[in-house]
Amino acid sequence: MQLNFAFYRITPIHQKDGWSLCNFAVANEDRLKRYFPKTLEQNLTPDLSNIFVAKKAKHFESEEEFLFTIKEIETHKLIGLVYIKEVNWTTKQGEFAYCIDYNFEGKSIITEAVKQLSDHAFENLGLQTLQIIAHKSNIGSLKVAKNNNFTHIKTLKNEHTPPGEQPLDMELYELYKEIE
Repeated sequence: MQLNFAFYRITPIHQKDGWSLCNFAVANEDRLKRYFPKTLEQNLTPDLSNIFVAKKAKHFESEEEFLFTIKEIETHKLIGLVYIKEVNWTTKQGEFAYCIDYNFEGKSIITEAVKQLSDHAFENLGLQTLQIIAHKSNIGSLKVAKNNNFTHIKTLKNEHTPPGEQPLDMELYELYKEIE
């Protein structure tokens, strides 16, 4: 599976992504430490990244969780990650989580990736509800939700606890598959 848009390509995580994922994590450590602490700590060295990638590729194959990379088509540089996680096959629901390299922020890359992956999740995975959970201070993430027609549902009290911080209230957004 591969999705292309503008100068970028979305593909499932692949065993060969270990080194580039490590580079991405280390270069974006400050961006990842608050909302992606587990992803960060598992990708601080190439060896850790290779273990992480192998685990995530297995999760992808078993349809437990789907991790996609966003890369520049021309350079093959990994510039972002998009998860479809917390997949519940009974309720046909999944949750997006995403991050972008600081050099590519504000270019609507994640907005377009979420749009394409929402279509993929509805049409190919059979999901019917997609969620985005973001903190109200994360303006970029809120824009991704709004620009993809996700609806604000409610505030989730004490939903996320960043390392060394008090629990944060998070905003829940949902998008539903259109019934034809």
